Amino acid sequence: MAESQTSDSRKLLVSLRETLAAASEGQERLDRITSLIAESLGVEVCSIYLFRDSETLELCATEGLKAEAVHQTRLRVGEGLVGRVARSGRVVNTADAPSERGFRYMPETGEEIYSSFVGVPIQRLGEKLGVLVTQSKDSRAFSADEIYGIEVVAMVLAEMTELGAFVGEGEAMGALHQRPATFKGGIGQEGAAEGRVWLHEPRVVVTNPVADDPDVELTRLVDAVDTLRVSVDEMLENSRTTDKEQMQVLEAYRMFANSKGWMRRMSDDIARGLSAEAAVEKEQSAARARMSQVPDAYLRERLHDLDDLSNRLLRILTGQGKDTGAEMPENPILIATNIGPGELLEYGRGLKGIVLEEGSVASHAAIVARAFAIPLIIQAGHIATEALNGDHILVDGEAGVVHLRPEDTIITAFRDKMAMEAKQQERYRSLRDKPAMGKCGTEVKLHMNAGLMADLPSLESSGASGVGLFRTELQFLTVDRIPRRGDLAATYARVMDAAKGKRVTFRTLDIGSDKVLPYMNPLDEPNPALGWRAIRVGLDKPGVMRMQLQALIRAAAGRCLTVMFPFIAQLDEFRDAREMLLAEIERERTLGHILPDKVEIGAMLETPSMVFAPQQFFEMADFISIGGNDLKQFFYAADRENERVRRRYDTLNVSFLNLIEEIVTRCDAARTPLSFCGEDAGRPLEAVCFAALGMRHLSMRPASIGPVKSLIRRTNLEDLRDVIDEARLSGEQSVRPTVKAWLIANAA
Repeated sequence: MAESQTSDSRKLLVSLRETLAAASEGQERLDRITSLIAESLGVEVCSIYLFRDSETLELCATEGLKAEAVHQTRLRVGEGLVGRVARSGRVVNTADAPSERGFRYMPETGEEIYSSFVGVPIQRLGEKLGVLVTQSKDSRAFSADEIYGIEVVAMVLAEMTELGAFVGEGEAMGALHQRPATFKGGIGQEGAAEGRVWLHEPRVVVTNPVADDPDVELTRLVDAVDTLRVSVDEMLENSRTTDKEQMQVLEAYRMFANSKGWMRRMSDDIARGLSAEAAVEKEQSAARARMSQVPDAYLRERLHDLDDLSNRLLRILTGQGKDTGAEMPENPILIATNIGPGELLEYGRGLKGIVLEEGSVASHAAIVARAFAIPLIIQAGHIATEALNGDHILVDGEAGVVHLRPEDTIITAFRDKMAMEAKQQERYRSLRDKPAMGKCGTEVKLHMNAGLMADLPSLESSGASGVGLFRTELQFLTVDRIPRRGDLAATYARVMDAAKGKRVTFRTLDIGSDKVLPYMNPLDEPNPALGWRAIRVGLDKPGVMRMQLQALIRAAAGRCLTVMFPFIAQLDEFRDAREMLLAEIERERTLGHILPDKVEIGAMLETPSMVFAPQQFFEMADFISIGGNDLKQFFYAADRENERVRRRYDTLNVSFLNLIEEIVTRCDAARTPLSFCGEDAGRPLEAVCFAALGMRHLSMRPASIGPVKSLIRRTNLEDLRDVIDEARLSGEQSVRPTVKAWLIANAA
């Protein structure tokens, strides 16, 4: 790095800091900054474009272009070279801008006389704030050192924008974190909530982006990095894992903490004039920008490690720990990039809603959120960057929309919707003790899904006939070592006690795919949903499954025990699992332990292969439960965690209903009880169609029981069956439109 360029960069940043400190309006500051940058870099033009909204950039200040274009010239993201920089987050450096791909000439700015163009993103921790542009008449490309210096300036502009230095007149000059914002995400758990933001990891605010003394800042950085490295070393030493692969991951984490390249880049940033905090954040922003564009999952995870290390380093430098002294507001809605099941359980039922930037519909967090019946939105953009503690927020778990700092009209409409839903729930509560019996006299038993002791109070309040699915994996996912048999037996016994004699169906450990135990070797599988999971793990590594079966047998202690094996794909898997359970019962008998007075052994039908299984399967199983979520994704070859494809395929598609009918027919022939378990069981329209096709047991989240029961009680299931059969013969792809119209006319 040339000493003169470093010195010039420092002088420019000091001038920028003085401009920031001066008593002036935001627009005046911006205008002064463009002049300073142009003068320092020796270019004719310097322009600052800031985001007016998520898709539009506005020219907010310029030195060299026509003054009347300010706040008038706007570009869509991706439009022109400026829009290209905004979309990609990468520098565009060209000596001949008009010949560059995507160039757009804007005559109102008077830029036609300028040949060279450099555009640098103004971004902070993955949040794109705008674009810094320099132009000159001379046809030349800027050197790497010159570009580096401009990036340092862009970093300071990002911090200034974050701190509200440019708030003032002009529509694009509104203060950050004060304007209304809407985020569209995926639905992890339905429901609606209004409350105040509570950040899982509070934002670190850098208030001093420009260094007073580079030598002092470098010393601060070195000391902070030394502290970080010691803490990482201690983390490795205290780690209780003996697993080779997990140790390799932790060693990679330590390698990043000791990276000379990482340290050199931050030191260079400080030499240019940034403070230690700003230098760390500049590297973190660059890592996040790379992370968003890396397709390889392993590399993304390593960049995530670097991001996490940067957060730790920033907290050391600023002293801004997670415990900021802030008090959790009333009606808290948790905002996080992602969160583990253990951390979420610590918050408990006090949360009114959860919004995650990442996550999936089958993630551990989603499982816990469903257990607590807390509305959950996943994949919600950069909300953790935009939100502040205490912000007013509305979570619409039915539409997958989050309104942050909403306008009054949105608040009114949302509250009207919530009031209507509350009124409906009151009506559903009046049906709690009434059977789900259609007008034709056919009764359908409605069961609830559960996974935590906290779920069990819903068994009585919802009017459920029993627990159709108790997910036992949550007791394994929320701890850092395999649970003890005695602890599991005590938990299962408490579940049975809380059920007060109602049937509880325990699904054995369903791990793998999206559910990886903290102490389990992570597998690099191309398609985990079709990989080594559930019963496959249990049969290949039988020690844990035997231990769990022993715990279940001891928990029953003279009561009925109902066990269901997940993800059965062929007859032998069910036969082997069944024999393992029977063998453990015999073992418990020889040990003199109290045995269950009755044992029911069933299987989850989640793969199309089992629809066509040998008849012995249907005769051997005491009951069968259709795992609708997996069965549908495998039937349609559509990943249920992929938003692009999972909503393309309708449960009421004729081909899928034909599959369901085949299962019903085979179970009826074997006189084997059949249930449907999954999201679709809790959707009234789908549920009533399943009932019409002969399904007599449905299992769903507790909040769905009321709406499903209400519709069943208003429907003649025999007449609906005729409607479905007629619709299937009409050549239509789905019976949904026909059924919906008939129900509106006939389900009074």
